[in-house]
Amino acid sequence: MALIVQKYGGTSVGSTERIRNVARRIARFHRQGDQLVVVVSAMSGETNRLLALAKELCEAPDPRELDVVAATGEQVTIGLLAIALQAMGLKARSYTGAQVRILTDSAHTKARILEIDDAAMRRDLAAGTIVIVAGFQGVDAEGNITTLGRGGSDTSGVALAAALAADECQIYTDVDGVYTTDPRIVPEARRLDRITFEEMLEMASLGSKVLQIRSVEFAGKYKVKLRVLSSFEDPDVTSPGTLITFEEQEDMEQAIISGIAFQRDEAKITLMGVEDRPGIAAAILGSIAAANIDVDMIVQNIGASGHTDFSFTVNRNELARTLDVLKGENGKSFRAREIVGDARIAKVSLVGIGMRSHVGIASRMFKALADENINIQMISTSEIKISVIIDEKYLELAVRVLHRSFELEKAQGELV
Repeated sequence: MALIVQKYGGTSVGSTERIRNVARRIARFHRQGDQLVVVVSAMSGETNRLLALAKELCEAPDPRELDVVAATGEQVTIGLLAIALQAMGLKARSYTGAQVRILTDSAHTKARILEIDDAAMRRDLAAGTIVIVAGFQGVDAEGNITTLGRGGSDTSGVALAAALAADECQIYTDVDGVYTTDPRIVPEARRLDRITFEEMLEMASLGSKVLQIRSVEFAGKYKVKLRVLSSFEDPDVTSPGTLITFEEQEDMEQAIISGIAFQRDEAKITLMGVEDRPGIAAAILGSIAAANIDVDMIVQNIGASGHTDFSFTVNRNELARTLDVLKGENGKSFRAREIVGDARIAKVSLVGIGMRSHVGIASRMFKALADENINIQMISTSEIKISVIIDEKYLELAVRVLHRSFELEKAQGELV
């Protein structure tokens, strides 16, 4: 008998028929003797609908009241799923975040979990009851409803698994696991049987939408074993999905590259002819930080004649505001001959802990791109990642070329 936390996203519970399918899957695990805590999101599109209603009344709603409104989506889903399970003759009980007492801080719309009271859930589990918990929400010390930010149901699931010391946390989505890259771009992309937390964290931060990055961080911190599965497969069929685990548990040599991530929503800003002096980077980026704009990749060229070029990337939605900051009052602490923005770029990244023990990965990557006449504009590296900025029109070609070059369509044992 295992204690399993299962989390189902909005598409998985997007209709009463899908809720019945989820109930069938839960029932199969229950019949096997497993104890189950099930975390659910609001039905697909419901949170957006609720937030839109609030903004029809006020352009900038009070965050506390916005949380009150947004949290109702999950309350509907937990009740419906409990009803579906009870109709199958199973004992099930629903809990809101406040009823469990998922205690958070008071940062409305983006709260962080502080602690979880697991006593009531454990009593229900011991009595053979299936526990159903609303994801995405909690309660602060004053009893106010809070929400964890978009995608927060993943974090709810992982946090409950950590609090209960669950044997596994299963995240059910509309895909059957983590792939070497997006199968819509590379049909030969392969589902990974395993991936480490480090690699998954990099993939999530670099554009992979399978898991929310906060949930991966939480799972890594508390050593929660995660598995990504599809809720759209036959509920009576067991699928292995992708296990997200710890590097030290691997009993075989790790593949050099585990996957290719990419982001289309990048923009590059270049300041040409800035003074080449100590503090110039702090002056430029300080003004950006003061405007609460996140910077990703940064490159400063070697100076000549006392001047240099300085480039960095931001989210594409922040391009216009970033240029306004640099050209406005906040940008007067430095001078630039010209400031140029480019929204037609994309980032492509190789991820794999095998990079630690293999040399030549970067040169192999750069050669593969060069052979297709794809120019690299910026480069960033970490211990297990290499990212490049390229022209957006070459993004899909670059992903396909790199996937083929590193033979990611082959199973690990087939790699040469």
